[in-house]
Order: sequence, then C-alpha cells, then structure tokens
Amino acid sequence: MQASEENIRLSAAAVDRYRIRFRKVLEHIDAHLSDDLDVEGLSGIAAFSKFHFHRQFSELLGSGVYQYVSLRRLKRASYQLVFRGDLPITDIALASGYDATEAFARAFKRIVGQSPSAFRKAPRWSAWHARFEPLGEVRSRIMTSQHRLEEVKIVTFEDTRIAALEYRGDVRSIGDAIRTFIKWRKQNQLPPKVSATFTIVHHHPARNDDGECHYELCAATDLGVPENSIGIVEKVIPGGRCALLRHIGSEDHLGESVSFLYSQWLPQSGEELRNFPLYFQRVRLFPDVPEHEAVTDIFLPLR
Repeated sequence: MQASEENIRLSAAAVDRYRIRFRKVLEHIDAHLSDDLDVEGLSGIAAFSKFHFHRQFSELLGSGVYQYVSLRRLKRASYQLVFRGDLPITDIALASGYDATEAFARAFKRIVGQSPSAFRKAPRWSAWHARFEPLGEVRSRIMTSQHRLEEVKIVTFEDTRIAALEYRGDVRSIGDAIRTFIKWRKQNQLPPKVSATFTIVHHHPARNDDGECHYELCAATDLGVPENSIGIVEKVIPGGRCALLRHIGSEDHLGESVSFLYSQWLPQSGEELRNFPLYFQRVRLFPDVPEHEAVTDIFLPLR
C-alpha cells in the first residue's frame, strides 16, 4: 500500500514538472506574440525534442502550436480593437504577425465572426466568448494560480474617492461597459497611469449561475465627477483593514485566487469580514502587458 501511494506521489510530481515546462512555453508565447514563433524555438524553451514537441503540445492543449499562437494573437488583437480605440488596425495586424491588413481581416473574421472594424464598432460578445472561453479553460490546466497563506497581507486601505460606473447584467457583456468607462476616463484625463483602477464586486456569478453579475467600474479621483449622461457618479471606497492578495496572470484564473482567500485563508486567519464588498485594484492591464504578467490586487475588507 505504501509503495502504491509513493508511486502516485511520484507520478503527480512528474506531471507537475511536465506542466511547468509547458507553462514556460505558454508564458514565452504570451510575451512574444509580436515575434516570429516556431516549433523548434518553442521546443527549446521546454527542453523537449523538436521531433515530438508538436504532438506533445497538441495532446496537452488540444490544438497545434500554430493554431494556438494564432488564437492568442487574435485574442490580444480583439482587446486592442475594443479597449485601445486609438490604436490603428494596421498596427494591430502587424503586431499579430500579419504583413497585410487584408490577411489579418480574413483570419480575424474566420475566428471571431466579424471583421476587425465591425468588431471594434459593435463587438458580438456572446460569439467572442464562445470562441475564446475554451482556450482559457485549456490554459487553466497549465497556468493555474497557486497561493500560500503567507502571501496574504493585512493592510490599511485609506478612504479613496472614485468615479464609478455601475454594471448589472450578463458578465459576458461587460466589455461594452468597460469600453464606455475607458472613453469617459480619456475625456476626463484620468488614464490608469494617474488614476488607480478598481472593480467593486457586489456579485459575481457562480459556475452554475445564469451569468448575471453586479460590478462597479471605478477610477480614483479627487476632482469630482462632472454631470454626465452615462451614469458615472462620485463615491468613496471606505478605508479600513483589508486582507490583500496579489493575483498575477489572466483574469480567467482570478476566481481561483478569490476562492483561496475565502476558502483557505479566511477560516484559518481568525478574522471577521467587514460590511463592504470585495474589490480589485487593476495594477497592470492586459493587453498593455502580456496576459500572464497582468497584476490584480484583491482586497477583502476586514473588521
């Protein structure tokens, strides 16, 4: 029995080491989406034989190397089209590995179902999620966030005045609200470099819920909020003690970090929660940085 358990532990450790090698490959792809990427170079990152790497990659991730790279580039391109509206489509195409905008447009429409210009104007989020959510689920097997109890810090958060845009609805359609908020921030000279970005999470749908969420998109400002027609109002994130956990990586795995706080850290901490929702501070944002380098600080208000 002991030998069998030992074998299981050894097998699990071997699987972890194997996946860590692939994680290095996926992180390298994320960081070099604008560069030439080939099987030989990527196999070297993982220290696998180039003669077997493509098959290994396909078996683990469910798609070939070049298909995966193309999807990653097009996901970044879709974020740039919608959330970085001043970035020319030609520049996005070149950064996505296409020498001509026509080839980029064909590839984008084949995958997303809309041309780049149409997606920029009015994205069909349900179709977009249907195409890219499976990619996130596949990546989650390799890029899962791992936390330790000692990573959580108790901090004192100061009262912070914010401009807030409330969103209630399908979590898959929040992109339109984010784009509206980004546009307002630009008009009012409140870019993330000078104005901290927060999300207050009143309700996030559980895995089996209907997808309805309740968020507030927020930007720190002491200037007040001018009257507007889009529902942005002035509020305050109240100061107080908080548990702080830093999440590094894709938002696809942010729920795992939140779950760690609630299910593992909180029961062992002896702390009690304060009557204010969980909130995030977006420190480094995709697509401005590679997705695995995005940084989100999670604040859990405490008494």
